[in-house]
Amino acid sequence: MQKIKNNSLLLVSLVLGVLIIFSFTSSVAAKSTSAQRDPSNEENTNQQKGQLNAEEHRSAVANFVQVLLKTATSTDPGIGQQVRIIAQEQIKNNTTTAKVIDKIQKRNKIKTFLFGSDYKNLGALRSEVVQTRNRIEQLTRVMGKTASTTEMQTQLQTMEQEQARMENFVKAQEGKFSLFGWLAKLFQK
Repeated sequence: MQKIKNNSLLLVSLVLGVLIIFSFTSSVAAKSTSAQRDPSNEENTNQQKGQLNAEEHRSAVANFVQVLLKTATSTDPGIGQQVRIIAQEQIKNNTTTAKVIDKIQKRNKIKTFLFGSDYKNLGALRSEVVQTRNRIEQLTRVMGKTASTTEMQTQLQTMEQEQARMENFVKAQEGKFSLFGWLAKLFQK
């Protein structure tokens, strides 16, 4: 008799858990469907939610690199060489960053709900953010030695904004709810 009570209690708990998971995933799907219906406000909400578009990031970095290379040819040869090196490093960083952003965004929603975000790629993205921040600081120091153009200053501000977007993206991805995310984090270390 006791065994039957325990089995029925376990069965009820299991059914309740499955219903909770399905109701949560269907509400997430409904939210994503309603978000797709209003594309006019999509960019602002993506900014607020920490979303990042790999193609937009790639474009912003490409513009930044073009201005860097243009500045490198018009300045002192010693400073121009430093700027060229920073531009080449940023080009390498850009391709890696765009691939990582795509992988994080294309992760299965159910997998994210159960096991959490893609912590491996988030760590790689965090590393790329730090490297880019260091390059911006180097560039600011180098450009402080010479009269920088307003275009260069504008591009530096744009890259700093892009950095902030990437940091918000990482924070938003790390903050996603998951059932067993704590367990996945233990195995990542």
